[in-house]
Amino acid sequence: MKLIISVICLLALQNTMAQTKRLFLVAGQSNAVGQGDSAAAVHCAAGTAFEYSFTGNALLALKDPVGQHELHFEKANTGSAWPAFAKAYHNLTGSNVIIVQAARGGSSCHYKAELKNCGTWDNRGQLPLFDSAVIKAKAAACKTGLPVAGILWSQGERDANAVNAQQLTPEEYEQQLVLLINKFRKALGNQVNFYIIQTGYYTGHPVKGFDAIRKAQENVAGKMRHVFIVYAPTNTFEGKGWMKDEIHYNQTALNNIGSAVAKQVALKEKK
Repeated sequence: MKLIISVICLLALQNTMAQTKRLFLVAGQSNAVGQGDSAAAVHCAAGTAFEYSFTGNALLALKDPVGQHELHFEKANTGSAWPAFAKAYHNLTGSNVIIVQAARGGSSCHYKAELKNCGTWDNRGQLPLFDSAVIKAKAAACKTGLPVAGILWSQGERDANAVNAQQLTPEEYEQQLVLLINKFRKALGNQVNFYIIQTGYYTGHPVKGFDAIRKAQENVAGKMRHVFIVYAPTNTFEGKGWMKDEIHYNQTALNNIGSAVAKQVALKEKK
């Protein structure tokens, strides 16, 4: 009898785990959007991974190209890291994943680095993106009844180029990233985890600005609670043959990022 009860309890626990869901906001620039190849992207099992569409206020099966052209955000061209993230996270935790894609190619963190028509995560600039990300995240939270479990951030190439051009200092980037994280937390929850995928290199361009941004990201993670570097080796991708072009990651790299980030997120959540 005790054995039967134990089996029933185990099955009930497994069923509960399968029904749990986690909502993640993806934000940043083109490598957060994804410039890979959907034909080589990871496929998630049916019913385990979704993305939120603001336009239709709907949950869609998560598959590349992930994202929608809405609220100034973009759709993957054509593969992204997020199916790999969702599949690995589900396998590790038993939780289903809902992705809120809020990334735009070329977007800057600091307004001084903003390019025309590319947007910025600063509250100043020609095309601020923060409010749109919060609107989409809150709509997804309302639709699902879930809080935002974490923000997956892949950004910095635009600001690194601005540092190289002496339009921006690393200190200004660091200060703005801190302000941005605090703004996200004020809007989405004081304890929401912020997960940083460190900026890689721009082939043929000085690494000085990119290393400065990477260091700034490390500094922020070192001094702010619940801010983590969850992927660092993007600066090795050229040597591995993992670049699609001079600045964008190929699908092999994106799949690796997604699965590795999922492992780190699951570990941070346990702690």
